Amino acid sequence: MQLTRKGAETRQRIVAGAADEVRDRGVTALTLQDVLARTRTSKGQLFHYFPGGKDELLLAVAQHESDQQPSAEDLTTWAAWHDWRDRVVAHYRGAGERCTLSDLAAQPARTALGAQAVIARLLATRQAHLTAGIRHLQATGEIDAELDADRAAAALVAGIQGGVAVLMATGSTAHLEAALDIGIAGLRPRSTPAKGC
Repeated sequence: MQLTRKGAETRQRIVAGAADEVRDRGVTALTLQDVLARTRTSKGQLFHYFPGGKDELLLAVAQHESDQQPSAEDLTTWAAWHDWRDRVVAHYRGAGERCTLSDLAAQPARTALGAQAVIARLLATRQAHLTAGIRHLQATGEIDAELDADRAAAALVAGIQGGVAVLMATGSTAHLEAALDIGIAGLRPRSTPAKGC
């Protein structure tokens, strides 16, 4: 659907409001009435932009949340890696104990399949960017050329997801920070101990 600027703004306001509702209440408790009230939108407007109703709206929310993730592009220096690490922690700390994408993916409905596809694409993109960053530093000699860049990137992605799961359960970013710190530190070459005479 081709939207005017005002139409695009209205659609975005509905999506952002729905994302806030999911964050506050969770997916299972979300109703379209909640979204209408929060966004001061009419039912006609909502179904104009989301004719598929709640499923279509939640898929748009999943895409919106995916777009808010900190970019892992241009990891060409150690400073860039540490800046990315800080942005990831700040992002999830700001989200609190509820991760909208994880909530959406956990739903046993048609929406879950759409949300899972969005999340799979997000994770694949994140891993590809991390792999590219590792390979760049391998090319400059700052990371051991023998390191498997794909597996190291996959481990970092898994560490983030595990840290987010613990954050959702406990409200603490400690595990997420540990996974990132140890994962990034593990990319640096280990110094070879000096040999004795």
